[in-house]
Amino acid sequence: MLSYVPEDSLAHRLDPRTKLAVQIGFVAAAFAHTTPAGLAVLTVLALCVLAIARLSALRALYAYRFALPVLLVGPLIEGVTLSGFAFDRAFGTGLASYRVLLILLVSAAYVRSTPVRESRAAIQWAVPGKPGAFLGMGTAVVFRLLPLLIADLKRVREAMAVRLAGERPVHERMALLAVTGVNRALSRAESVSLALRARCFAWNPTLPRLAFSRADLPALALAAGLGLAALY
Repeated sequence: MLSYVPEDSLAHRLDPRTKLAVQIGFVAAAFAHTTPAGLAVLTVLALCVLAIARLSALRALYAYRFALPVLLVGPLIEGVTLSGFAFDRAFGTGLASYRVLLILLVSAAYVRSTPVRESRAAIQWAVPGKPGAFLGMGTAVVFRLLPLLIADLKRVREAMAVRLAGERPVHERMALLAVTGVNRALSRAESVSLALRARCFAWNPTLPRLAFSRADLPALALAAGLGLAALY
C-alpha cells in the first residue's frame, strides 16, 4: 500500500495545492483526449511525474494490483457479443481502462510525496468553512485508516492459508474474508475514534502553513496547460 515517504525530491518540495492542480488538469486532459496519440503523450507525462516523486512505475502498479484485474476484464467483457468478439468495442474500452490506470499512477505520486496534514490543509484552503473542514477530516482519516485495513486483510488471508482455508470452496473463502474484514474494520474504526478523542481532535486544528515557491511555477504552468488542452 502506498503511503507518504519523507524525501527531498522535487515533488516533495511542491505545495500540495500545486500537486492537486496538476492532478485535476491531468484528469481533465485524460478524459478529453482518449485517442492513442493523446494517451501516449499522457503516458510520458505520468512517467515523468513518477520520476519527480522518485516512485517506480512497477511499485505503483503493484500498489494498485487489486484494481488491475477490473481494468483488464472490462475490455474483454465489453467485446463479447452474441455474434463473436467485437475488437473495436474492446479496443475503445481498453483505452478507457488505460486512461484510468494513468490517473492512478499520477495519484500514487501525490500520495507518496504529500503528508496527510498538508493534504488536509490544501482541501480546507480550497473549500472554506465547515464543508472544507469535514472534507479535510475525512481525507485525513481515510489516508490513515486505509493502509491499516489493507494490512489487516493481508494478515487475514495469511492466517486462512495457514489453516488450509484454500481447500474450501471459493464462496466460503470469500464469505469468511468478508466477515473477518468487516469485523476488523469496525474494530479499527473504534480504535481510531478513541485515539481522536484522546488527542483532543478538533474541527479547526493548527494545520501547516502553505506557501508557493518558485518551484511551483512550472508545475502550475503545466496544470494550466493541461486544463487548456482539455478544452481544445
